[in-house]
Amino acid sequence: MSELKWQITNWTFKNSEEQEWKPAFVPGCVHTDLLKNGLISEPFAQTNEKDLQWIDKKGWEYESVFDVPGELLGHAKLELVFEMLDTYADVYLNDALILSADNMFRTWTVDAKPYVREKGNRLYVRFRSPIEEGLAKLESYGPGLPAPNDDSVTGGLEGKKVSVFSRKAPYHYGWDWGPRFVTSGLGRPVYLRGWSGARITDLYVQQDDVTAAEAKLTVQLSVESEHGGEFELKLHDDNGQEWTRNVVLESGAQTVSWPLAIEEPKLWWSRGLGEPHLYTFTALLLQEREELARASAVTGLRSVKLIRKPDEQGSSFYFEVNGIPVFAKGANHIPSDSFFAEVTDERYRHEIASAVESNFNMLRVWGGGFYEQDIFYTLCDENGLLVWQDFMFACSMYPGDEAFLSSVRAEAEDNVRRLRNHPSIALWCGNNEIDAAWSQFEEDKGWGWKRLYTAEQREQIWADYEAVFHQVLPEVVSAMAPNVEYWPSSPMQRLTGNSEQHATNNSSHGDIHYWAVWHAQEPFEQYNQNIGRFMSEYGFQSFPEYKTVRAYAEEKDMALDSEVMLHHQKNGRGNFLIKDYADRYMKQPKDFPSFLYISQVLQAEAMKQAIEAHRRSMDYCMGSLYWQINDCWPVASWSSMDYYGRWKAAQYLIKNSFADVLLSFDQKEDVTNLHVVSDLGHSIDAVLEWSLHELDGCLLKSGSETIAIGARSAKPVLSLSAEQLGEFDPKGTVLVGRLIQAGHELASSKHYFVYTKELALTDPEIAVEEAVGSEGTAFVLTAKRLAKQVWVQAGEEGVFTDNFFDLIPGIPVTVQFKKKAADQVLFVPASPGQLTVQSMFNYAK
Repeated sequence: MSELKWQITNWTFKNSEEQEWKPAFVPGCVHTDLLKNGLISEPFAQTNEKDLQWIDKKGWEYESVFDVPGELLGHAKLELVFEMLDTYADVYLNDALILSADNMFRTWTVDAKPYVREKGNRLYVRFRSPIEEGLAKLESYGPGLPAPNDDSVTGGLEGKKVSVFSRKAPYHYGWDWGPRFVTSGLGRPVYLRGWSGARITDLYVQQDDVTAAEAKLTVQLSVESEHGGEFELKLHDDNGQEWTRNVVLESGAQTVSWPLAIEEPKLWWSRGLGEPHLYTFTALLLQEREELARASAVTGLRSVKLIRKPDEQGSSFYFEVNGIPVFAKGANHIPSDSFFAEVTDERYRHEIASAVESNFNMLRVWGGGFYEQDIFYTLCDENGLLVWQDFMFACSMYPGDEAFLSSVRAEAEDNVRRLRNHPSIALWCGNNEIDAAWSQFEEDKGWGWKRLYTAEQREQIWADYEAVFHQVLPEVVSAMAPNVEYWPSSPMQRLTGNSEQHATNNSSHGDIHYWAVWHAQEPFEQYNQNIGRFMSEYGFQSFPEYKTVRAYAEEKDMALDSEVMLHHQKNGRGNFLIKDYADRYMKQPKDFPSFLYISQVLQAEAMKQAIEAHRRSMDYCMGSLYWQINDCWPVASWSSMDYYGRWKAAQYLIKNSFADVLLSFDQKEDVTNLHVVSDLGHSIDAVLEWSLHELDGCLLKSGSETIAIGARSAKPVLSLSAEQLGEFDPKGTVLVGRLIQAGHELASSKHYFVYTKELALTDPEIAVEEAVGSEGTAFVLTAKRLAKQVWVQAGEEGVFTDNFFDLIPGIPVTVQFKKKAADQVLFVPASPGQLTVQSMFNYAK
């Protein structure tokens, strides 16, 4: 009899202090169940978050009464499986306590055979308040631990930080881009799993040495058998190769290791390098020719290495795929919703499609959220996106008692085991920013945490840190996924045990989180100066568009300092930092909706400047992951795509700045330099054209030359001095660069000699015509005078091939509208419906 899974449904829930049961929606959580029953207001609207903080102080109960199908009950073994119990849960089956859980990141499995009957089973789950549990642990711990993003004030805890004591998504307790909704509930499916005879519980394809000539693998089969004896194992891939061996199994659980080799394998490549080919391996367990069990695993055969080698400038930090160095282009990914189960497969497809459309090859799953659902990694596998995977620890110190360490080890084992076949996983990282925040080896550095504690307390806190991040987690990765690198904390230079361990804004080792632009209010120009070997975080905020803002605010709230607008800005002075920067670089907006537009243009320009500075510095810098691609609620934040998946201006400029071939200007005093960056695997020859225009299109000067562009290279190709450009009005001039090959434009760029606020903009008189043969999906835009940051808006939800671009008179731009294809990671041409075209001229005073 083969293994059988049967999902438990028909759930109800209630507050532990009440009697009435209401329908529950599993997977889900208590907040979404209350909302779907009409018992609370929309959590994301207005300032409703404040009014819903009572929920996490209560106990909640879930119940399902069910009959068990006979075919399931007939199995010799029967298990009850919870893929996510969030978080403190006592589970009763037919009045017997069968499980007490305390970690939302684990899969909990219980032997249900002694307790299940055919009819009228009652599964009852009592969730204890994560706040009350945290408060008890805080009191027991004593001094407390740093957790600056734990919004305990909104939570009504008077500054008591409890998040660090629970193995629960840190962002649930608040963050500087997200609300505080400390959930409880059944976050993933609950099911019974029955089996008889034998089963394969795990199939891991360990990649020992993979080259184009041969893939040396060790297939590890975790097998559980009721009885010992001789068995036959068969293994085949979907490329027609088969392997067979005989094994002797004992009663119980064991692992069978099976070395094998595949000659001339089809390799998995990250986006831009080749096809992300995937193999499906299927294992069968037989006895006397009867199939007892089977299991399959999908993986890609590849070599992914983190290369850290000393060089003349420090030491490298880059990823290598199948021996090819990769400049990492992408973003940090946070949870896409405050409520885990609300993230549908289609929302995942939209995000990955947006990443692919934007020329990404990497996403970092940041450590303050949760280990993502399987579909996220599958989509990354299928689309050649590398994944930098954090363990779920961020911006806090954590306890290190035996119970906590045991829980962390089990959590790590569960998730490394679940994810280790995904070829996209390029790195396991211990935590986000903790090493730098604590700064063990430099007394006056870090975030000031150490000053809060006595010498004895500090010694214990650091010992606990080392136990988690220098012992438990690397041990799990080494044992369970030995072909994947472990990096203890991001950012850091290297693991040294001295002051060289911590990363600075321009360290020549390790990875860097550069936040002086924004938090320290340094100018955008500093992006050109602060460049490290791998930029794993940097960012700038904007508001979402007006339509999204109106999803949480009324017209009366349309002001920077309104209660609602301040509530939907979790970064202290964030709204006013945006305004300060806008005053520095942009023209004054006509009204609040215009300010929303200008904030997006501002963010886009910041990201463009940062990314292009990083890419111009290849090979010294080999990674640029901005903060952040997505949002967990509708809010003003660092995201390039808002909660509803609508692309901000930044997403379009990021897409262009991450293009495989990039033209990028760089101004140094009175010399204007033009750089070419190519991620292509082959060299090309092209014609570089440049032209200096007045804003009405009048050509002042121009030139061209043929240039050779090397494979995977970055170099300056043109320097124009003040003498070469001659006299011109900086406020009324734009410099254009274009790279042409066989009449096709490979890349283009524009350069201004003053900030946008100083440009002499007049009505550009933009004209729009349908592109011939496009069937209403593409449009040609022209202008009589410079049109700055042209925003093309559609009546339908979707994206354009380009947007928020500058229109130069005499240089038309063609854009096509695309909609997300249902059930696919793809945007396809579509009719945009009503088209609206505006530019900075329409929004500025």
